[in-house]
Amino acid sequence: MASPHPAPRLPRAARTRLAWTAAALLGAASLTGCGQESAPSHAAAVTEFNENGVTVRLSVADWKSDAGTLVATFTPDEAGFHLYSTALPAEGVEGVGRPTEVRPVGSLATAGEMTVDKPVKSITVPGVRGALPVYPDGPVTVTLPIRATAPGEAKVLIGYASCSSTEGCTIPVADRAVSLRTGEHGLAFATS
Repeated sequence: MASPHPAPRLPRAARTRLAWTAAALLGAASLTGCGQESAPSHAAAVTEFNENGVTVRLSVADWKSDAGTLVATFTPDEAGFHLYSTALPAEGVEGVGRPTEVRPVGSLATAGEMTVDKPVKSITVPGVRGALPVYPDGPVTVTLPIRATAPGEAKVLIGYASCSSTEGCTIPVADRAVSLRTGEHGLAFATS
């Protein structure tokens, strides 16, 4: 139902100027953060390698005051491949499998519990009586809180194996070292 007295409208040019002015003010307010200064941020530490059918991307998030979160994403190169659980024993089940592992050494230490973004499921394989804990096919991200124990050299030791129910398994990777350096200005992966 229309109002008997419609509200007066601004001319089109005035409405356009008003809209642009409002957008500019909102943009300026978002850039200034309501007058609060933001803490200086360091570039995120990131590195990547590919070995035995899996690309591993390592990054460090939220690094503040000598602590942060190590994020490792394991992506099988081919569809239909899965990784073994971090809970798999180091020797596997009846010698089969290699746990997914992310372990800091040197001037870095674990500062909390490891988490994984995928649920564990159990599979059976011919010739093995016990079930094998694996993640669903595809990428898996492991997150681990870490802290620097002193400035200096550090390493993250990476381990994994990927398998397919139809194609078999890739050669396991054990203790693949990725070098880092901790210091007063943060943490950085070594350049190759």
